[in-house]
Amino acid sequence: MPDIAAALLVRLMQASHTATLEQLPGMIADYAAVARLRNAAVFVVDLQETVLRQLTGRGPDAGAAGQEFSVRGSLPGQAYQRVDLLSEQAGTGHRPDLRRWWVAITDGVERLGVLRADSDADDTATRQALRDFASMTALLLLSKRSFSDSYARLVRTEPMNVAAEMQWNLTPPLAYAGHEAIVGAVMEPAYQVGGDAFDYAVTDRTLHLGIFDAMGHDTAAGITASVAVAACRNARRQGASLPETSRYVENTLVQEFGTSRYVTAALADLDMTTGRLAWINCGHPLPILLRDNRWTADLACPPAGPMGARFGLPVQVCREQLEPGDRLLLYTDGVVEGRDSLGRQFGRDRFIDFVRRHHSGGHTLHETLRRLMAAVLDHHNGRLKDDATVLLTEWRGEDPKRLTP
Repeated sequence: MPDIAAALLVRLMQASHTATLEQLPGMIADYAAVARLRNAAVFVVDLQETVLRQLTGRGPDAGAAGQEFSVRGSLPGQAYQRVDLLSEQAGTGHRPDLRRWWVAITDGVERLGVLRADSDADDTATRQALRDFASMTALLLLSKRSFSDSYARLVRTEPMNVAAEMQWNLTPPLAYAGHEAIVGAVMEPAYQVGGDAFDYAVTDRTLHLGIFDAMGHDTAAGITASVAVAACRNARRQGASLPETSRYVENTLVQEFGTSRYVTAALADLDMTTGRLAWINCGHPLPILLRDNRWTADLACPPAGPMGARFGLPVQVCREQLEPGDRLLLYTDGVVEGRDSLGRQFGRDRFIDFVRRHHSGGHTLHETLRRLMAAVLDHHNGRLKDDATVLLTEWRGEDPKRLTP
């Protein structure tokens, strides 16, 4: 089976080049069946990672007549949360040994959904074929989703405002893993986000990180945040330093809006080889450093003021030496300052304790963030009054522990 599956995956990839998203479910099922993986089906996760929806290829969202499973309370959801391969008995009557498999669909550490397939066998070759088909499915989904309105519809559970539409098209993937570092992000409210944004990118051995919070919670705030992120990327890609990037963003905002719109931000560069961190504070909540699940510190840095406000304060670069396993939290104030119906804040201590407990409890960094935002939403009875964004980075150094599922 390994040789057969490998050849099938190559042919599937070649056949997919001119296929649409709607054609993928049938193609994947047909090629999987040749590898003795029957009834294969693809389920994608929604923006808030609460449900898994079947990609059927039918209807305006390519999911008509498909099944739906909860991420919290189903076996497919468990496979998604744990990034694992799980099975259940599917056979009856004359085929009692038939197994139904659920395997997480991931690209690196970005979780896209789960793949379902049935098989008579439960051996190493079958399990490897399932993982291989799930990996290929991830690549096929990524190759089609950027130009597919059907995919965008399928992963949404409610209408989205214009500001959120801009932000989701601007942001990088919610998960990244390289040889030395892992990055994860969450952004809420997913369908009504206003002025929050995050960004990260890799250049040679440097991991660039940024989190932004524009004034206001409307479409204008979304436009301001989008301009700030675009200006930051433009400066960075021209080789600008952190202070130069900050000044470039400010000049761009002032040119477009005068001083009527501004953005707070924290911008950082991490040397992934040495663990040396450099960052600047543009009027934003201070980064939090977590070490060994015991030691916590706010990384203090003199603020330069919000970008676009023309305060004229000097931009100072601050530095910190990370240790392998250190986690860096960049976040917006909506995470900790939002209050429930009784006026109680979620709070910085609860925020840090949640990340510490769940990540040390065996959950991946990205599953920790999913559960964190679910807890924040529960604290606010499902509705946030302010944007809440978290960008969490873990530096592994030379730790041989796997970074990918």
